[in-house]
Amino acid sequence: MKAVIFDLDDTLISEKDYVLSGYRTVAENLCAGLDTDSGIIYDILKKEFEVSAKNVFNRLYERLGLSYEEEDIKALVKIYREHEPDIAFFEDVLPALGKLRENGLLPGVLSDGYLVTQRNKAKAVELDKFFDITVFTDELGKEYWKPSVRGFEVIAQKTGVELKDMVYVGDNPKKDFEIMKSAPIKTVRIMRKDGVYTDAPYGGECRENKRINSLYELDGILKELFS
Repeated sequence: MKAVIFDLDDTLISEKDYVLSGYRTVAENLCAGLDTDSGIIYDILKKEFEVSAKNVFNRLYERLGLSYEEEDIKALVKIYREHEPDIAFFEDVLPALGKLRENGLLPGVLSDGYLVTQRNKAKAVELDKFFDITVFTDELGKEYWKPSVRGFEVIAQKTGVELKDMVYVGDNPKKDFEIMKSAPIKTVRIMRKDGVYTDAPYGGECRENKRINSLYELDGILKELFS
């Protein structure tokens, strides 16, 4: 058995869609207490995110001319991370999975991120319905986030697929391809339009084996990678 393991954010679902879903929930929670329309709060959050993803909630309070404490920011972060997102798979995901199964390949997911957040994303898109195995590395411990090999070892133990028979598909050059230093796993980088890490620098010396712009292209390169 051979397996194709996918990252989640900006590989299977849009990270930006998730972010905006979270901002809508934050805006709805804040509007009553601030006596401000949720649409106004959401628009500020969206515009501040487009400037920078850092300290968006701090800048929201500043834009509204309101003082705030660290606890106020933590409360918004909690709402954001724990919200039930309104998201969906990219349109190429299910057709690509169909091709994998036609070819007898096992599809799985390995993803970093806060556990409650990733579980809520998985629930929103019914991840378990489409993938044979899912590993959220935060459940193992933050020290086992990518590029640790531990998550892939868990997949190997649970599926019987050896590391050399895995291909990992991800988008983040900072960490998704460094697994090649410690394991015989081939990698594919998907270049999603508007991806959060599309223009990010590589985090180390490893580069992906193949690069694609869509999962529609995946089937055409897997035979080569598994040869």
